[in-house]
Amino acid sequence: MTDALSPSDIAKRASALRAAEFVEPGMRVGLGTGSTAAFLVQRLGERLRSEGLRIRGVPTSARTADLAQAEGIEVTTLEEVGWLDITIDGADEVDGRLDLIKGGGGALLREKIVATASERVVIIADAGKRVGTLGAFPLPVEVIPFGLGATRRLVEDLLAGADVGARQVELRLRDGRPFVTDEGNHILDLRLERIGNARQLSLGLNQIPGVVENGLFLGIADTLVVGRPDGGAEVVDMSQADGVPFAGTDNIFTEVVD
Repeated sequence: MTDALSPSDIAKRASALRAAEFVEPGMRVGLGTGSTAAFLVQRLGERLRSEGLRIRGVPTSARTADLAQAEGIEVTTLEEVGWLDITIDGADEVDGRLDLIKGGGGALLREKIVATASERVVIIADAGKRVGTLGAFPLPVEVIPFGLGATRRLVEDLLAGADVGARQVELRLRDGRPFVTDEGNHILDLRLERIGNARQLSLGLNQIPGVVENGLFLGIADTLVVGRPDGGAEVVDMSQADGVPFAGTDNIFTEVVD
């Protein structure tokens, strides 16, 4: 199966296979969105068929729900289960504190709701997603369609005083039309290059009328599983101060050491 995959996809799949080991029978599982999360759902389907694994999955998008149902996984809602044992999802960027940028697939709102309603959040990624400073990947901001122009201007005004490397705001399009999320909203992609103070920026964005949520996932992830092109995977857990270095000059446990 891995012969037809690119080195990046082999790494993504490796991270998903390792993370799938955290899922135990009877768990309520948040199922992420994106190419790496798709490998996870497929693996859980394999376990269902080979081991009889029974779980209840809460998908973060319609795409994930369709895939989970095709794999035979019981799909439910957050309202029905109330709380989740674990959520496993991908990321577009992850820094040394396990802070993330997510939302490249357009499901950031549901992803953040599901993640924050979980006992444990496991992020799966290939090594290319690890960065010293967040911001190279465009930051998605979900906004309601009403008053979109005014909301965009307020976002641009906020960025004018923010500690970022660039300040380009683009409306996400699909087939020449505004991209529509599963919740019926649009997405502004902020091309910032570098985010100096992610927490301040996140708070500022979410105070703007018309902004529903932003793609900064701060202090949410508990564990990172990084896949390698050789099919292996590395597990980085915030509870283990083992000094694992990330790309750039940051270290995941710098603040702990200090």
